[in-house]
Formats: sequence, C-alpha cells, structure tokens
Amino acid sequence: MRDLAMTREGVAQVRRLEAASIAEMPQVKLPVEHFIHAGVYVRTVEIPAEGLITGVEIKIPTVVIVSGTVIVYPNSVALHGYHVLSAAPGRKQAFFSPTGAHLTMFFATKAGTVEEAEAEFTDEPHLLQTRRS
Repeated sequence: MRDLAMTREGVAQVRRLEAASIAEMPQVKLPVEHFIHAGVYVRTVEIPAEGLITGVEIKIPTVVIVSGTVIVYPNSVALHGYHVLSAAPGRKQAFFSPTGAHLTMFFATKAGTVEEAEAEFTDEPHLLQTRRS
C-alpha cells in the first residue's frame, strides 16, 4: 500500500463505525503532538495497544507516516513496521492497532498557527481532540 485514498462510500462507512464506537466504547484522550516548522505542519498521534481511532475528514493531500502495526479501515489493509504513504484529499479513515502505533501526517502550509493549519486540512476542526478540553 503506497497511498491512502477512498470513495465517498468509504467515508460513509467510517462515519458509521465512528458513531457506533462513540456510542459503545469508552473514549480516551490520546497523545497528540503538532507543530509548524519550516512551512510544514506536522501532527503525530499515538494509538495505544488495542486502540481504535477515527479521524476527521481530510480535505487536502498530505503525507502519512505509520510506525507500528495498524489495520486501516475501510481498506482492510494491515500495515506492519514503517510506511510513508501519499494520502489523497477527501479521506476519513479509522485505524486499529493491536500492539500500539504512531501516525504522523504532514503537509506544506502558509498557516501561522496550528489552529490555522487544522482549519486548512479539515472542515471539522471542532471535532479534533486538540480543540476539545
């Protein structure tokens, strides 16, 4: 798997999974590190062992680095180890990690703050963990 892309039906499948997981599973705050450096916004999230995360819909192309073991939904692709992936716009994915993993997304930006960069990559910044207290 070299890139992350999906259809509108794939996005809808992840939204259904997200709604079910919010209703049925305890929600936990995950470590997120994000910053802007040299015109690049970088965002890393740590998925714990047996952790399932769903992301907001990403509206721009980015690069995603996966370190660890994850199953990507709705693609049903298992990734093990270290992968650098091109990631198409219009995607919303879920990642399950049986052992724990790190995901890093990055893209070039002219944003001056991380809040501006968040609004650049999604129309749903209010759903981001970094926006909720």
